[in-house]
Amino acid sequence: MVRRALIMGAAGRDFHNFNTFFRGNKDYEVVAFTAAQISELDTTAGVEKRVYPPELAGPMYPDGIQIYSEKRLETLINELNVDEVFFSYSDVSARYLHDEAARAQSAGASFVLLGPKATMIKPNKPVISVCASRTGSGKSPTSRWLVSLLRDKGYRVVVIRHPMPYGDLVKQRVQRFETHEDLDLHECTIEEREDYEPHLDRGAIVYSGVDYADILKKAEEEADVIIWDGGNNDFPFYVPDLNIVIVDPHRAGHELSYYPGETNVRMADIVIIAKVNTADPSQVNVVRENVTKINPQAKIVKANITISLDESENIRNKKVLVIEDGPTLTHGEMKYGAATIIAMEEEADIVDPRPYAKGTIKDIYELYPHLGKILPAVGYSDHQIKELEDSINDVPCDLVLMGTPTDLRRYMNVDKKVLRVRYEFQEIEPGSLGIEVLQTLE
Repeated sequence: MVRRALIMGAAGRDFHNFNTFFRGNKDYEVVAFTAAQISELDTTAGVEKRVYPPELAGPMYPDGIQIYSEKRLETLINELNVDEVFFSYSDVSARYLHDEAARAQSAGASFVLLGPKATMIKPNKPVISVCASRTGSGKSPTSRWLVSLLRDKGYRVVVIRHPMPYGDLVKQRVQRFETHEDLDLHECTIEEREDYEPHLDRGAIVYSGVDYADILKKAEEEADVIIWDGGNNDFPFYVPDLNIVIVDPHRAGHELSYYPGETNVRMADIVIIAKVNTADPSQVNVVRENVTKINPQAKIVKANITISLDESENIRNKKVLVIEDGPTLTHGEMKYGAATIIAMEEEADIVDPRPYAKGTIKDIYELYPHLGKILPAVGYSDHQIKELEDSINDVPCDLVLMGTPTDLRRYMNVDKKVLRVRYEFQEIEPGSLGIEVLQTLE
């Protein structure tokens, strides 16, 4: 009997799970996707204009597959006679996952989590994966450090980034980024730019998109080594030769209570406790104990995330607007980032941007009240990017501390002086990670 499946997603893991497990699988008929509204502010009507297109879905789905709002889950299970609900997105609490399972089961469906064997693709080139227990743990600076290490050793390195396809899915099937013009060509969101730009600035090539089997084929043509730069706290799309997982002592305990972050920690070959230089030592010890308890075979490495300003300036007592990485603050649930730490260390006066927030930026503060005086760099559309620009320009301040990895000035007109805050990976014990990486490739 053909099972009727519904895939719960957020424009990323859901499409990958379909491509690797369901496409061409005659045991299942996928009757719908649901979308957790990844932009946080899309209307239900906006979500339901989307279809997973037939060009990607394959010959079993000549009309594609409709995408609905996740708010309608129970209704869809009944109306579409769904047998199994496949949960397919990441960085959610154990409680949230439990509640979603309860919603599906109370409506009569089974609740399923596909695992690595069902969804990982076997590459022909070595893959080093960089994943995490939570969003904002330090994956990106670690990936950048690894790319520089391997390029310095003469390897051709290509980065494949976890997907963020919110536009035309057919056009986004395989995306290759080498220059900043490529970011404009592919109409990248701020979230995408935050992850791609720093790699491009170092001369690395980045791939992303929708179909990760096709992406892998293209990347392998120009790579000796592939770095899987994971998103949120998802596990890799490819079978890694070395699986590195970052944990965050600023959120000690989350490595045991978020999905699939705990899965990552249990699978890891190397666990990096990041941000040791800014974390409470007691919380570093808590994280170490938790990791050792669930994965005693993993090598544990401590690392710093160093924070610096692009230029030297006395900001003491100056009124500053602090802008941080969007996903780290929103669904990552952090209350601060690198720019906040700089502002506090230098005794600057952080200005509250909330009274000046426009449109959907104002709505974000209502969705995430923990943000306080910090402005998240969010922009999932040209309209929202313009609202962010207007919000920044209306804040009365002496200067802006920009802690997001993307340089907003490249595509926004900011009428204030901007000091860019950078954060980079640093081994505490030189060679402790590099040796492990290079030995994997020998």
